[in-house]
Amino acid sequence: MSEIVLTPKGSIDIMVEAEVITPDAFAGKSVHEIEALKVWQGPRQLPLSEFFDVEGSAGTTAEETTIVITGDVPRVKLIGAGMSAGNVIVEGSAGMHVGSNMKGGSILVKRDAGSWAGMEMKGGVLHILGNAQDHVGCAYRGSWHGMTGGRIVIEGNAGSQLGGGMCGGEIIVNGDVENFCAIRQSGGLIVVRGDAVRAAGAEMTGGTLVVCGHIMQFLPGFEHQGTEHDLTMGDVECAGEFMKFVGDYAISKRPKGVLYVSREANEGL
Repeated sequence: MSEIVLTPKGSIDIMVEAEVITPDAFAGKSVHEIEALKVWQGPRQLPLSEFFDVEGSAGTTAEETTIVITGDVPRVKLIGAGMSAGNVIVEGSAGMHVGSNMKGGSILVKRDAGSWAGMEMKGGVLHILGNAQDHVGCAYRGSWHGMTGGRIVIEGNAGSQLGGGMCGGEIIVNGDVENFCAIRQSGGLIVVRGDAVRAAGAEMTGGTLVVCGHIMQFLPGFEHQGTEHDLTMGDVECAGEFMKFVGDYAISKRPKGVLYVSREANEGL
């Protein structure tokens, strides 16, 4: 595996759109060619070397290429967007749209991620060790279908509308989520090991949502189906007693969305 190291040159004022930071774009290129790749900052196209020092060597293919970004880059958008293979490691925080539309490979963000992480993701693994903002795995504005494949793991908390329009794949949040988690979900699996603020599963027609913590405002469009213990979904396990609901009947007469809710954390339901 060959490695390219990008070292940020300093603080960035206007956000940079850098969808060229992918193993696919770097593979087979020299350091000089990578430095010359163009990114957008507002209305201007600038070389990548305007914002990063570039060292190392890229592999001949995306599979053989690892990109390491040293430090925080919260003002750099679209890191790893559309990548099909290889690895990206962000040693600090990443900006908006990290891993959007990614099809394969892996991205590791060692601190926090901005909004729209893993937007409409199709494959691969996006692992965020800190918190993520809104719209993780969502459909973009004007689009109906969100994430269709791959796996997103968030070790911290996530914002609102996590998994909006999700059709497939998996999202695991080890902390809490805010509002409208799994809105319009039609497939795939979302596991929230902490609490959800309100409207979890709104307009859900399919797929599975598990909330291991407390739901502050439970939607009336879900029908109780029974109780299950110690859930296992592939390699994902959720220990404890869970109330099983089907819904959201507010959006469909025959919904297939399954919502598991911890009985211990939601005794009032």
